[in-house]
Amino acid sequence: MQDNKRIVIIGASSAIAEHCARLWVENTNVDLTLVGRNAEKTERVAADLRVRSPLSIIRVLEANFIAPLAISQLVDEICAKGIIHTVLIAHGSLPDQAACQQDLTACHEALLVNGISPVLFAEAFAGHMQIANQGTLAIFGSVAGDRGRKSNYVYGAAKGMVTRYAQGLQHRLANTGVKVVLIKPGPTDTPMTAHLKQQGGLAKVEDVAKLIVKAIHQGKPVVYAPAKWAVIMMVIRHLPAIIFNKLEI
Repeated sequence: MQDNKRIVIIGASSAIAEHCARLWVENTNVDLTLVGRNAEKTERVAADLRVRSPLSIIRVLEANFIAPLAISQLVDEICAKGIIHTVLIAHGSLPDQAACQQDLTACHEALLVNGISPVLFAEAFAGHMQIANQGTLAIFGSVAGDRGRKSNYVYGAAKGMVTRYAQGLQHRLANTGVKVVLIKPGPTDTPMTAHLKQQGGLAKVEDVAKLIVKAIHQGKPVVYAPAKWAVIMMVIRHLPAIIFNKLEI
């Protein structure tokens, strides 16, 4: 049997990542490694995928997401098993802005989980993929990273760092066979945004996942999901400060 394409998902128990995985196993058999902070939660995702695609290889790994040495060792072990075609780095959390303002420990954790950790994983995989001269590395940023807003500027700062990092990595790998895809989801109906559901306007997670998987397949440098956020954030980025500072956003 022909070798299945190897896909690695970091933060595989997140709702968007799970739906991306479902799409990947839908029409083909894959070799899928699911990496999570909680083995039990990640195993539940794996069990569902095994039912959907019995001939796919589904592995589960539990990992420390904030220790640089642990991340490096984990990625080395994964890459030692063969060439990876796709890496999706999808983990994160939506912190409470007020808590981050009042508690530097909460602020530190938000920056670490949403900014530094994804960058460390990406950097660890990038070296291996550059040596292989192939593959696609996709990393979650956010529309929140396009301009700092008082409602979520700590989270936005972390995702802004991811954006700048992805741009630099794209520049580094521009003349190689490796593609880097920066994903910028807008507010999506997932457990992470449950407290925002009453406000309305949340995108369906299934629709967001479809856009992401398509963008990864095409190797697009940047994808806003849903696409309307590209226009919305372009407007927000270009608003003069005298107008922007009056907005309650």
